[in-house]
Amino acid sequence: MATRTVIEIDEDKCDGCGQCATGCHEGALRIIDGKARLVGESLCDGLGACIGECPRGALQTVQRDVEDYDERRVIDNILPKGMATVAAHLDHLSSHGQDTWYNQALAVLAEKGIALPSAAAPEQAADACGCGSSAARVPGPAAGARFGTLRQAPAGMPTPRIVENGMSGGCPGSAARAFGSSAGKPAPAAASSAPASGGGMASRLEQWPIQLHLANPRAPFFKGADVLIAADCTAFACGAFHQTLLAGRKLVIACPKLDTGKEIYVDKIRALIDDAGIASLTLAIMEVPCCSGLKRLVDEAAAGASRSVPTSTVIVGIEGGSLTWL
Repeated sequence: MATRTVIEIDEDKCDGCGQCATGCHEGALRIIDGKARLVGESLCDGLGACIGECPRGALQTVQRDVEDYDERRVIDNILPKGMATVAAHLDHLSSHGQDTWYNQALAVLAEKGIALPSAAAPEQAADACGCGSSAARVPGPAAGARFGTLRQAPAGMPTPRIVENGMSGGCPGSAARAFGSSAGKPAPAAASSAPASGGGMASRLEQWPIQLHLANPRAPFFKGADVLIAADCTAFACGAFHQTLLAGRKLVIACPKLDTGKEIYVDKIRALIDDAGIASLTLAIMEVPCCSGLKRLVDEAAAGASRSVPTSTVIVGIEGGSLTWL
């Protein structure tokens, strides 16, 4: 047993439509007696692919003592559903930067001598897994190349959906997008004080999404970028957040105290360093003690990465938004 993030179902809101069960590639959810049920705690990865599928808002992630997630059991559970489901599961793990579980899945498939069809070509996906991830792809060369030494999947298996820098999340609000200078448009002058057309100061945000749970570390706009990892409160406490901290950087935000599933963040930050090859990492946290937890997560990810990047930390003061660089 371990304390980790899993799905919780509000039975009063659930109408048994079954969309969540369809969206859960791992098979952790089923409709029983007209309600969604979590039938296998060890099958639930806690990444929330099912949440975006629920039209009633009956699902949420919580942290509690449950069985450890078991990638081997997940693969055994989904193999009978066909290689399309296996590929969707791998895409789901990859889009969330969950390389540890992804590699475990590859190892299990290798043991079984099963490969994704090497002829499967990347394509833009109109259908969605519903997890809210963005610009997801199975990393590396063509998806089948990861399995190049294995035999081909049995004839008749459905061709898996592999997405190359395309939209794989089901929530339109989580679709990866670049704008501003990263999309070829001129950024507002750093010293400009003219209000933007919306009535406020011009934003220096250049990409979306920004919440670390939703951000795909392999999205193209992170490649070789300077990245700012900011605690949620910093943008509200620091009046010069956009001009001083965000300008010229790609952004992800997180709360080390209130966010659930923080163990997922370590893999994501490590993927930013290793897979995206970011040029630098700036961490902005508040001066309150609980905010130091975000620095510990960043330090853990950096220690486990295969390459090093210049890293700096700035502490934002509560009163007046003072900046103290470490």
